[in-house]
Amino acid sequence: MQQLRRLITIAYVFIKYRLDDFVPVHLLPWYLRLAFYLAPWRLNPLPKRMPKEKRLRLALIKLGPIFIKFGQILSTRRDLLSPKLAAELAKLQDKVPPFSSRLAKNIIEQALEDDVSKIFARFDTDPLASASIAQVHAAQLLSGEEVVVKVIRPNIERTIEKDIRLMLVAARLFQRYARDGKRLKPIEVVEDYRHTIFGELDLMSEAANCAQLRRNFQDSPLLYVPDVYWDWCRENVMVQERIYGTPIGDVETLISKGTNMKVLAERGVEIFFRQVFQDSFFHADMHPGNIFVDCQDPESPRYIAIDCGIVGTLSEVDQDYLARNLLAFFNQDYHEVARLHVESGWVGAETRINEFEGAIRSVCEPIFEKPLEEISFGQLLLRLFQVARRYNMEVQPQLVLLQKTLLNIEGLGRQLYPQLDLWSTAKPYLESWMKRRMGPQAIWQEIKRQAPAWIAHGPQMPELIRNSLISFNQYPQHQAQLNKRLENIESSLDGQAKGRKHRAVGTLVAALGLVSLHTPYMWDAQASSSLIALGIAWILLRG
Repeated sequence: MQQLRRLITIAYVFIKYRLDDFVPVHLLPWYLRLAFYLAPWRLNPLPKRMPKEKRLRLALIKLGPIFIKFGQILSTRRDLLSPKLAAELAKLQDKVPPFSSRLAKNIIEQALEDDVSKIFARFDTDPLASASIAQVHAAQLLSGEEVVVKVIRPNIERTIEKDIRLMLVAARLFQRYARDGKRLKPIEVVEDYRHTIFGELDLMSEAANCAQLRRNFQDSPLLYVPDVYWDWCRENVMVQERIYGTPIGDVETLISKGTNMKVLAERGVEIFFRQVFQDSFFHADMHPGNIFVDCQDPESPRYIAIDCGIVGTLSEVDQDYLARNLLAFFNQDYHEVARLHVESGWVGAETRINEFEGAIRSVCEPIFEKPLEEISFGQLLLRLFQVARRYNMEVQPQLVLLQKTLLNIEGLGRQLYPQLDLWSTAKPYLESWMKRRMGPQAIWQEIKRQAPAWIAHGPQMPELIRNSLISFNQYPQHQAQLNKRLENIESSLDGQAKGRKHRAVGTLVAALGLVSLHTPYMWDAQASSSLIALGIAWILLRG
């Protein structure tokens, strides 16, 4: 029932803001175009003097945090959107309508069990920023430190839960009826998103993520993460060091300060690859509202990251396959790319590597050695999706966050320095990482890491080897016993099947007899029951 009410709400907002303006009607078949033009929402007049871009932004705000997140991701893809639409959606990054400061104070006081005036020397009632999940107020601690106070929006869990349930219904229908449903694993993707977004509602978890990311880049010239004041952190309230920087989306200000945009863009790529491959812990919500730049040294600009509510990790296996795939892409070794996809199980084992190699080549060859201003990763992903459909490539849910982050990084890079050569920036880093991972030094480090465990289990090794040899010698005897048990199980199942069919025949005869006692004019519950019994008997016979 809740899903139905939420679906009605979404339909109402769609009609109210006339989002049908965004539907590519000309691409639809004639009968769908006719149905579209006769649809009831066209009776609602278009809002006067309100551009469709603004209508979309207001509709996403009305629908809540999940839709706002979608708009935030879209806003970074200026290669796929018109400039007006991208600029309008960019307002979703930190300019969502705030909730009342009085309510924010009440939440803070309940969480910290004290009056705001006794915790802070100053608390600004006007929010510094307001986003889809929380809003932020500037404040000063009694000890003098300038801080920001992040407060989760009240009752937001209910709205998110309704949207997630609706998404799960849609995912189940898609997986069941769509041609690519099982391959794309929509249910797993939605469940993974549920885990991610509900994790973002826990500010203690976000504070821990901030602390980890800060340690990873301690004293690094690439990235600064503000400190967390743990004494004032709770599940729905977080107090963090206030930072002063230029928003990454304010390109004009960055240029006016003499910022080296080429270095800034290249460092963004380096930060991404370092987080993914060196630390296996990456900021997965890097839209422009969460990234600032320290321009104190314009020739060596430093990134500042906030809002670490969404982070991603990769297993060593995924790291390895991903790095080898990317290096093979950069080296234009499409045979290696195809082989790795088959070996990792991302495409079916029956896939012909040579055919898959040719398909990948046709997608990737046109984009190499071009600056970002001439490349659309959105179009590249669309073509890769088409290739994936032909070869039954499965979506990897553990890589969805990584793909989203890569799209954000590419969108930022396009804004900052369109001439950025992603390949020449990323390739040396990956080669260096692979050398460190596979080289003699890496092997020696792994030996040192494992040595204590080997030493601890060393005295037990002779006995373990002896037991393994005994088990190996007894293997034929165990295998014979197992085969005998399987034969007994098969015989038992055959006997049960025969008995079931005999019972089903009896049920069928009885059902036919009951049906024969009824005329077409005397159809009642007894006749219905007889037909049900007939159906059950038929199923049993087929089984």
